[in-house]
Amino acid sequence: MSTEKRFFGRTESGKDVYLFLIKNSSGAYIEAISYGATLKSVFMPDKNGILRDVVLGFDDIKGHEERSDYQGQTVGRYANRIASGRFTVNGETFDVTKNENGETCLHGGGELSHAVWDAESIGENVLRFSYVSPDGSNGFPGEFTAEVTYTLTENNEIVISYRAFCTKDTPINLTNHSYFNLGGFNCGNVLSHSLKINASYFTPTDKKSIPTGEKRKVCGTPFDFTSFKQIGRDIAENDEQLINCKGYDHNFCLDPVRSGEPSAEAFSPDSGIKMEMFTDMPGVQLYTGNFLSGIEGKGGTLMNKHSGFCLETQYYPDTPNKPEFPQCTFKAGEEFISRTSYKFSLI
Repeated sequence: MSTEKRFFGRTESGKDVYLFLIKNSSGAYIEAISYGATLKSVFMPDKNGILRDVVLGFDDIKGHEERSDYQGQTVGRYANRIASGRFTVNGETFDVTKNENGETCLHGGGELSHAVWDAESIGENVLRFSYVSPDGSNGFPGEFTAEVTYTLTENNEIVISYRAFCTKDTPINLTNHSYFNLGGFNCGNVLSHSLKINASYFTPTDKKSIPTGEKRKVCGTPFDFTSFKQIGRDIAENDEQLINCKGYDHNFCLDPVRSGEPSAEAFSPDSGIKMEMFTDMPGVQLYTGNFLSGIEGKGGTLMNKHSGFCLETQYYPDTPNKPEFPQCTFKAGEEFISRTSYKFSLI
């Protein structure tokens, strides 16, 4: 294993951003940058032994600042959406940033995703990023401290560990927003990828992408990924949920799995690269890049609709306003701790 650190660029506000590279003995490697605690690149061998970068992203800091749609970034304080940018804790109502169409709070207002985090290497294969958000930032209560670590193992598994706490009672929901294309970032859309999600239910949404509170069975719907099927097979079905979101942008309620079994799996028939996802979170957001449109990314490649797919492990969206969902309001000083990993192999 080996770790490298180098200067990546300087933000418009004058902050230095660093890139860290971890390589294992088989030659697979990842790159992460301190801007947004972002997973910038994931190079994994394909069926011919050629390394392919299987996440979408940008070559320079300007791309991450000016054109990003959360590619690879850490998102929070509250990942996903909060209806009307409002929630109540201990009888007190908090109005937070409405950064999505002036109506909803998306990914905590984007603060963590666009901050420059403190960063350090821990040993040969672990990176640790940390960030402190001040009390009242984007309307959220308390001084919030977050820590994200990336570990690359010898068996090509990327482990993302989260730790956070706050000085006041508050909802906490952290995730990573990587867009995967297992054929390679420059290999078109992911509609031919096969995907399996161990989830018997999903949470349908209204036209503002806010969960209605219902948990709907996936059986007999385009949302049934309980066995492998192509992402594109049902994506254009005449289904209100798909029409509203222009594809998949929904939370799946993960079923319990036996130890060692993934909560989701995907593979590209072109590259032969397979990815398994393991998590201790109750839900995962499948997003199929429905609103990507001509975004210039790595090597000048344009990111367009369905160029990648996201598996964002999480508490369900709008949980603070949905008492029927698994809750994620943490007491002052209580730790949010979570672990998600993506393991790569060949089919």
